Amino acid sequence: MSFSYPDARRDETCVDDYHSHKVTDHYRWLEDPDSEETKKFVDAQNAITIPFLEKCPIRQKLHNRIKELWDYPKFGCPMKHGLHYFYYHNTGLQNQSVLYIQDSLEAEAREFLDPNKLSEEGTVAISGSAFSEDGRYFAYGLSDAGSDWITIHFRDTNTGCDLDDVLKNVKFSSMTWTHDHKGIFYNQYPEQDGKSDGTETTSNLDQKLYYHRLGTPQSEDILSASWPGNSKWMTGAQVSHCGRYLICDIREGCDPVNRLYICDLETLGYNINGLLPFVKVVDNFDAEYEYITNNGSVFTFKTNLNSPRYRLININFDSYLPEKWVTLVEQHEHDVLEWAACVNNSKLVLCYLHDVKSTLHIHDLTSGKRLATLPLDIGSIVGYSGQKKDTEIFYQFVSFLTPGIIYRCCVTGDDFQPVVFRQIKLKDFDQSGFETKQVFYPSLDDPYTKIPMFIIHRKGIELDGSHPLLLYGYGGFNISITPTFSVSRLIFMNHLRGILAIPNIRGGGEYGETWHKAGMLANKQNVFSDFQSAAQYLIDNKYTTAQRIIINGGSNGGLLVAACANQRPDLFGCAIAQVGVMDMLRFHKFTIGHAWTTDFGCSDNEEEFNWLIKYSPLHNIKIPDDPEVQYPATLLLTGDHDDRVVPLHSLKFIAQLQNVFRQSKNQSKPLMIRVDTKSGHGAGKPTGKVIEELADIYSFIAENLKLQWQH
Repeated sequence: MSFSYPDARRDETCVDDYHSHKVTDHYRWLEDPDSEETKKFVDAQNAITIPFLEKCPIRQKLHNRIKELWDYPKFGCPMKHGLHYFYYHNTGLQNQSVLYIQDSLEAEAREFLDPNKLSEEGTVAISGSAFSEDGRYFAYGLSDAGSDWITIHFRDTNTGCDLDDVLKNVKFSSMTWTHDHKGIFYNQYPEQDGKSDGTETTSNLDQKLYYHRLGTPQSEDILSASWPGNSKWMTGAQVSHCGRYLICDIREGCDPVNRLYICDLETLGYNINGLLPFVKVVDNFDAEYEYITNNGSVFTFKTNLNSPRYRLININFDSYLPEKWVTLVEQHEHDVLEWAACVNNSKLVLCYLHDVKSTLHIHDLTSGKRLATLPLDIGSIVGYSGQKKDTEIFYQFVSFLTPGIIYRCCVTGDDFQPVVFRQIKLKDFDQSGFETKQVFYPSLDDPYTKIPMFIIHRKGIELDGSHPLLLYGYGGFNISITPTFSVSRLIFMNHLRGILAIPNIRGGGEYGETWHKAGMLANKQNVFSDFQSAAQYLIDNKYTTAQRIIINGGSNGGLLVAACANQRPDLFGCAIAQVGVMDMLRFHKFTIGHAWTTDFGCSDNEEEFNWLIKYSPLHNIKIPDDPEVQYPATLLLTGDHDDRVVPLHSLKFIAQLQNVFRQSKNQSKPLMIRVDTKSGHGAGKPTGKVIEELADIYSFIAENLKLQWQH
């Protein structure tokens, strides 16, 4: 069937000159989220999309089954702070998880903070938190409707009551307490013109570090760090485990590099009254330095300096010249060091990624020697708790088929024997009917570069090319896509007889910074080629056919989906792009988009413009040369409060996509967008909204691939 799409005004007068290259921006007006014209456009798009999704004959079955299977208890790792333990728990379908408090691990748990009570629709979420060193106070950020903006509140753990202190204009913030328990360092942006509710597009610049003393108004907060002339710099602050030092890592974008500044608070008598006198231990953006712990003036950092898979080094603050730095744990020859933590004063917990699977080890802090390897199945560590002063650790394991196992391990002796503390189970799901395999396929540009890919499906399927296949990818910002548990994907595999495939394409962090750099800046096309090669591998090996492949990704993964649909429409039957970056010439002008130039480049630079214009989804939509090929059935998803990847990206892309194919007699597959209200980039989204969105996504897939419900 053909679709009648809304008319969208094309402005022929909006022309930008990029280094003598003229580019018409026909839908610049869609960049104003508050204009009546934009609101009418959004309403008109939803008026087409929502009825199409609702008419799917199995939509109610999908919704009911997702809701039914989602209704299982979810737990976070217990965290010890002061005299109490805390943990997050969701009974199953609560919109937000609730924070509980216990006097001991065996004691009855009491509700400590329930964000569900803060809004009728469950759209207020906890976003960032920090306990004071003695556990007396809890600082926590609240985000509304999915926005990155938060307000910081403070709660007394003894009384369970909030203090009067409230901090506003906070975004991408540290929260770290001084050890006198009297206040926190946090990040604040200047007051900006207009609104700051998550629906604005104003660029976020000039972040500053402040110190807030409990019991004082925010107007009296002390400016502790500011970087005049460097408006894009963002400061991560952490008080050292001993309480003496403030460690600041300063970043200019999303690249894993930072400056490293340290302030000795003892020299100030711990009296914070103005800009802090930082020592610039590292004053360039050549590598990343992440604070792990310190013993006196000797600091341990995780770094990728001359070690793309990361190592641990010691820096003595009393003599911090680089030639004095000492390697504590060498870079592994194959595996990537993902994170490290200090526990029981003298031990380190190190988590590595081995071919996209987590491994966990105990090391000695003094010598760096490995003491033990903790047993793990194939999957991911997604939760951890354990501080330097603690004698035990908790960690949470998940896999594609395992919803969660929390382990507890005592680290006082030499025998490290983790025990199952809590195992999370679904009410009605038998994982034994499914299997997971990992394959490696060659990249397009270099046959010696092998791309890992997980493939998950029901046991005993026949490889005859008949199966619908969900191909999910990301490929950017040094982010590793490790095994995770997903109810909706299980339903796709079980009731729609689908296959799930997740290729770990370049641009991610699966093999360290080398892998990341192979898919960024001038190498970004490698990301799209790796994804397309994954599809071809799956076709060649009879898992599926091109018209049965659904490609899916979000944010940078939404860019991936749109770019691949543009480049190889013949290779995919359906495309689901969530909150994607679609306008690669102007992304840096909105909210925090300027931070992404480290991965993408920037159109202000001529060389980088020439990279971007070649794959920018908005600027590369065309009718396929082969009249037998249609553009994949496409569903874009965005939220009106997404102030990370602002909705204008998806709005402009769908307007251009519909315009190009409006007159195409061959295009019968739908090209649609779903714009949600009171939702953002994804974090903190209420369970109810998540289930509705997933039901819509799989309804769109089922309707376009003509999938039937199987019991």
